[in-house]
Amino acid sequence: MKVFAFLVSLTLFLGGFALFGYAFTFGPEWHTITFVGGIAAISLSLIIPFHLLERLD
Repeated sequence: MKVFAFLVSLTLFLGGFALFGYAFTFGPEWHTITFVGGIAAISLSLIIPFHLLERLD
């Protein structure tokens, strides 16, 4: 179970960086939404191991 949570966290973390990188290549109305989505993805990737996994043990 921890390996699956690690893979989900890693995917969210790297996907968040990808959203940061592509945020300003989209149209002007999507800049903020994409950048905030990257922040949310990285935040969620850190919430999983720090808060949720300690409750599953």
